[in-house]
Amino acid sequence: MLSANLLLAIGLLLVFLALTCTFTWVALRMVGPSGVERSLAAIGQVAAPRDLRAQQLQRPFSERVVDPLLTSFVQVGHRFTPDDRVLRIRRRLDLAGNPVGWDADRILGLKALGGLVGAVLGLFGALVLGGGPLWLLVATVVVGLLGWAVPSLWLYQTAHDRSERLRRDLPDAMDLLTISVEAGMAFDAAVAQVARKTAGPVAQEFTRMLQEMQIGTGRMQALRALADRSDVPELQSFVGAMVQADAFGIPVASVLRVQSKETRTKRSQRAEEAAQRVPIKILLPLIFCILPCLFIIILGPAVITILQNLKGL
Repeated sequence: MLSANLLLAIGLLLVFLALTCTFTWVALRMVGPSGVERSLAAIGQVAAPRDLRAQQLQRPFSERVVDPLLTSFVQVGHRFTPDDRVLRIRRRLDLAGNPVGWDADRILGLKALGGLVGAVLGLFGALVLGGGPLWLLVATVVVGLLGWAVPSLWLYQTAHDRSERLRRDLPDAMDLLTISVEAGMAFDAAVAQVARKTAGPVAQEFTRMLQEMQIGTGRMQALRALADRSDVPELQSFVGAMVQADAFGIPVASVLRVQSKETRTKRSQRAEEAAQRVPIKILLPLIFCILPCLFIIILGPAVITILQNLKGL
């Protein structure tokens, strides 16, 4: 015999699925011919509406269903997101390398979709577990907020991982750049050499800088844009040194040699700092996980023996 809470949860889930199907059907009905197709249809140069419907059905499922749904969620995300938060999302996208197909609108749409899915899952889970009205409200709000925050957390983690890899790979790229310039190559050719011989965020950023220079952007403007797209202090220091070298006529090879040495020194310092943090990080697992197990193994038999002897008395 099913409980009343379980029946109510199943009913709400079915209502949610029915509303989703209805919304999808309405979105499909709203997808009509474009302005050019309507104009051609008016002068009799296209086939019957049945052919137009067949052409629409031949389009990918993502264009017919997913894109209209995502557009609706994007509007909801913009409504509940302040402008400064949108600018922060765009900044995080720059730090993440601007993944293909990802922009601020898509992140906002996923936030709205995650909030809706999280609220439904929280309500359904609370009903299955048999909570009261207050528990239903708390679970719906908390899980909904968690679903709303998941895309932002993913974007933050992606940007952080990319910045860490950029900071880790930059000294090697600086060494290759310095060797190339000292071997007689021009700075632009040396940057192209680094972009070809390396992989990861450093190669991507140098490739983008070269592309900006090829479309007419000045070298210093491209370097400043490179620094603006990253939050790595070593890269920003390198860009500042190159701008000053260009302004004062300092040889590029000597500047690169100094910058390469500084980046390698900072990488060694970061490694030493991380090594010094290991004892502090291992302290909590040692206290709460390892030592209790040792106490149980060492003192357990003695405690059992003492209890047996006391029962014998």
